[in-house]
Amino acid sequence: MEEYRILVVDDDKEIVDSIAIFLQADGYQVLKAYNGLEALDILMEEQVHLLLLDIMMPEMDGMKTLLKVRESKNIPIILISAKSEDSDKIFGLTAGADDYITKPFNPSELVARVKSQLRRYTQLGSMHKTPAQIEIGGLVLDLDLKSVTVDGAEVRLTPIEFRILELLCKNPNKVFSADEIYARVWNEDAVVSDNTIAVHVRHIREKIEINPKDPKYLKVVWGIGYKIQKQ
Repeated sequence: MEEYRILVVDDDKEIVDSIAIFLQADGYQVLKAYNGLEALDILMEEQVHLLLLDIMMPEMDGMKTLLKVRESKNIPIILISAKSEDSDKIFGLTAGADDYITKPFNPSELVARVKSQLRRYTQLGSMHKTPAQIEIGGLVLDLDLKSVTVDGAEVRLTPIEFRILELLCKNPNKVFSADEIYARVWNEDAVVSDNTIAVHVRHIREKIEINPKDPKYLKVVWGIGYKIQKQ
């Protein structure tokens, strides 16, 4: 079985060491950084499968680090923060995070979330896909490369965004409720809100639509759910 490498980033060394103990006990390799700049250096040099990222840090905070990582990598990112307000969670998800956990957290819950994100990420490459590409107008999903292009231009999606878009594109014109998306994209034990789905959908639209306010592909069917429009 592949040994996953997790980068833990927090300016509190004790928190980093504590998280590392629990992850290593579960068989994960752990890399450590204490600010965003250190994290970016490690990501350039090392293979990392998942990023645990604190928000409040010196030199480069977690949100700026997140945006920088998303310019080139689609690995799962879980934000860690002392802030629990919905606005902070929504901002983090909109910026490209896949999950969000607040301090103080239960170590077992953190490990469970790590497992969940890695499972979803690896499933991107293990699902049976026929054909290897889905084409809807100028929107093309390559299900082997896990890549998306719109009119020939590459679009970078997070693993969760890709899974949502893949689900909708495999079923064009079918409307999926938020609950159905939960069941197909999130694990059954995951707890996410309608607003979480809405944030991910909005982020996908901003990436694949020329005019997100007048979408060509990803449509909202008010009061019901979401669909990919195919003529």
